[in-house]
Amino acid sequence: MSEIVALPPREGGPDWKRMARAIRYLCEHYLEQPNLDAAADVVGLSPFHFQRLFTRYIGVSPKSFVGHLTLDHAKRELAEGRSVLDAALEAGLSGPSRLHDLCLKIEAMTPGDYARGAKALTIDYGVHDCPFGRLLMMATEKGVCGIAFGDEGEDEAMFVDMKARWPLAQYRENAQRTARIARQIFEEGKGDLTLHLMGTKWQIKVWEALLAIPPGKVASYRTIAQGVGRDSASRAVGTAVGRNPVSWLIPCHRVLGSNGAITGYHWGTDRKRAMLALERARYEDGNPSTSAIA
Repeated sequence: MSEIVALPPREGGPDWKRMARAIRYLCEHYLEQPNLDAAADVVGLSPFHFQRLFTRYIGVSPKSFVGHLTLDHAKRELAEGRSVLDAALEAGLSGPSRLHDLCLKIEAMTPGDYARGAKALTIDYGVHDCPFGRLLMMATEKGVCGIAFGDEGEDEAMFVDMKARWPLAQYRENAQRTARIARQIFEEGKGDLTLHLMGTKWQIKVWEALLAIPPGKVASYRTIAQGVGRDSASRAVGTAVGRNPVSWLIPCHRVLGSNGAITGYHWGTDRKRAMLALERARYEDGNPSTSAIA
């Protein structure tokens, strides 16, 4: 049987014209966050056929294309000194949590479960080596719930510290699973990760705001407070930042004092300084490096 070779689409054909019109529409209207139906209607196709054709010809889905436009816009706004919330709204998002959704998925524990100290929850954990010393990785069946850092000989102290956040949960050592997660974070890039966050509504709101700070950039506690609509809440923001359960993924290390000083960090200011230096080197030089996970 002879091999069947798929021919490329004819240059200038009707499908290419449709895709060009679709791209133009999405580029002009991405701040409005157009849905699939609206974009399909512009090119005279059903949503199903538009999704298939766009993905085939352009190489990404319409949603992904709009997401990249939106994220780039938001980063430009942040780089120009806009607040987290202003940047998110200007980019056509409903708030910082939507901006975050372009990178990581968040699932928050229900207030009832949180109040019960995660009694019915099983948390896998494992300790590994990483670029910042010893790493304690913790995850529920729904996603990453805890990341802690320390030095040699501090494994038990890290575990006790993190365990106190969910005192009634069941803990199960599972280094094989947590090592896979650690490799994904530090070697392969974050990729598609879900965070299972356990905190109050206020804490989660602050943590979502932290996710809007781009790599290589910093913000002050006051800026974060303004971004979440509480101009005078810098101290409350600082408390919420300090309770961030997934350091590095939620970048609390990117928050500095109003004078630019590297202030307190739960895992040590030297480690915070190292994190900031590594990010600047990776993203300013455009040549990210990787580190092995043991």
